[in-house]
Amino acid sequence: MIPRLFCAALLFLTGSLRAAETYTLGMIAKSQGNQFFEAAHSGANAAARELGAKYGITIKIDWRTPNEEDAQKQAESVEQLVLNGVDGIILSCSDANKLTDAINKAVRQGIPVVTFSGDAPASQRLVSLGIDDFKCGERTFEELAALLHGHGVVAAIDGNPNAVNLQQRAAGFRAAAKKYLGIRLVDVFYHKETPLDAVARIEQVMQANPDITGWGFLGGWPLFTDHALKWSPGTVQCVSVDALLPELDYVRSGHVQMLLSQDVYGYGYKSVERLVEKLHLKRNPPSVVEDSALTAVTKANVESFARNWATWLPR
Repeated sequence: MIPRLFCAALLFLTGSLRAAETYTLGMIAKSQGNQFFEAAHSGANAAARELGAKYGITIKIDWRTPNEEDAQKQAESVEQLVLNGVDGIILSCSDANKLTDAINKAVRQGIPVVTFSGDAPASQRLVSLGIDDFKCGERTFEELAALLHGHGVVAAIDGNPNAVNLQQRAAGFRAAAKKYLGIRLVDVFYHKETPLDAVARIEQVMQANPDITGWGFLGGWPLFTDHALKWSPGTVQCVSVDALLPELDYVRSGHVQMLLSQDVYGYGYKSVERLVEKLHLKRNPPSVVEDSALTAVTKANVESFARNWATWLPR
């Protein structure tokens, strides 16, 4: 009898240990089909493989991203993941106001949440990964000002006005503009965050303001389509945030002078890494905000930078 009980107890403990060594992490980006989030997803999958091998655990990524930006659908996905009993959640918030409660409910259930490229700063998320968006907006203007030699007329395009990160980029762009008396800022213009909407908005603004000599794209939306910029290369100076594959062609053609790339692949990788540290190693991140540097991409390094995408988007 004793051996049987011992064996049963051993099997129970072994099964429990195996269950504890498997972690399911929900991942909710802003929209499907966007290479920014596809690269982050690829980074998360790579981290799952590599960290799984390193620690002898199994890490599963449950991808729950809506087709189009929809904060309400994101919140519903967070709630569904909680009901499904995931171990952690990775989230890029389209609207912090609509996601804060969902994040906090997950945390109260013992499920840590990591945000990336779209924070909910009032929430109880474990850590936010991204860039200093205010400084990003400032740098976008400053690089543009350098290209214009301190004189000209500029405008900027921004995306979802409810996204905290994009609000901060616009604020930084406006703040930097005040330092350059020789440059007139027409305005920061918003659109629905689809490429065609962005292109239409730029054309509308250019028709109303034909004296514009510089554009700051606080996200790369207009560059996700072909032949988006109607001016001759070099006649209008342009600096854009992000350096996704379609954007690189605009650097090659001379329509865009500089791209400022985020660590898109690293966002996914580091998100998994932080959750594994919390769940498996019982270790908290050193800070609740973890900013990464921007990488400038110009004609001088566009081809070497492009090779990163073979890893970021393996086919």
